Amino acid sequence: MLDVIIQLAINGLLLGGIYALLSVGLTLIFGVLEIINFAHGEFLMISMYLTFLLFSVFGIDPYLSLVIVIPVFFLFGFAVEKILIKPLLNDPPLNQIFATIGLGLIFSNLALLFFKADFRTVKTFYSNSNIIFGNYFVSVPRLIAFAIAIALIAALLIYLKKTFTGKAIRALAQQRKAAMLMGIDVHRTYAIAFGIGIAAVGAAGAVLMPLFFVFPTVGSLFSLIAFVVVILGGYNSLLGSLVAGLTIGLIEGFSGFFISPHLKEVVYFVLFIFILIFKPTGLLGKR
Repeated sequence: MLDVIIQLAINGLLLGGIYALLSVGLTLIFGVLEIINFAHGEFLMISMYLTFLLFSVFGIDPYLSLVIVIPVFFLFGFAVEKILIKPLLNDPPLNQIFATIGLGLIFSNLALLFFKADFRTVKTFYSNSNIIFGNYFVSVPRLIAFAIAIALIAALLIYLKKTFTGKAIRALAQQRKAAMLMGIDVHRTYAIAFGIGIAAVGAAGAVLMPLFFVFPTVGSLFSLIAFVVVILGGYNSLLGSLVAGLTIGLIEGFSGFFISPHLKEVVYFVLFIFILIFKPTGLLGKR
C-alpha cells in the first residue's frame, strides 16, 4: 500500500505543477487589474490548438514550441487588454464579467468553426515513455511538463521581485493611487501584467498538449480547476497558487484512486466550498 501511495503522490505532484502554471496567470490578472478573466480557459484552448498546429504543420516539438507560444500570447494578451479590458477598468464588475465571458464564447465558437468538434492531440516519440525508479514509474511527458512549469513560475516570481517593471506591477497590486503618485505608467503596466498572465496560460497550454486532447470546449474544464486553485492559494498570491496547484494535484490523484475517478472533481469542489466559508482569503492570500 505504501508503494501505491508514493506512486499516487508522484503523479499528483507532477500534474499539480501544471495546474499551478495554469493558475498563476489568473492570479496575476486578478491581483493587479482586479478583473476576473472568465475567458482564461479559452486562452488555454487557443494555446493548445496553436501548439497542435506547430507540431502537425511544422513538426515543432510541443515543449520547444514554448519559444513561440509565450511571446505570441504575451502580445495577444497585451492587445486584448488595450482593446477590451482598458475601457472597462472603471466600469461595474458585471460589465467586466460579461465582456470576458463574451470573449470566451467568441474564442470557443471560432475554434468550433475552424477545427470542428474533433478531439486532437500530438504524439511524440516520448509520449508513452516512463522512467523507472525501483517500484515507481514517472511519466516522461509529465516530468518534463512539471519541470518547465516550476521553472517558469520561479522565473516569474524572480521577475516580479527583481525588475523595475515587476516592482511596478506589485506596487499596482498593493495600492493603485500610490503607484500613480510614484510616476508609474498605470495603463502600460496593466497591459504588461495582463500580457504576462496570458503568456503563462499559453505556456500551460503548450505543456498540456502532449498529455491531453484539445477540443473547442476544453477550456471550461481547466478554467474550473484554475479558479479552485486561485481561491485555495489566495486571490493575490502567486506562491499560494503554486502550493494550491500541487495540493489539488494530490487531492485529484488520491481521490480518483481511493474514491472514484468520476468523483475526484467533487472532492476538490467540496474543499473549494469549505475554503470559501471558513478561509476566503485562501492559504497564503491577504485581506
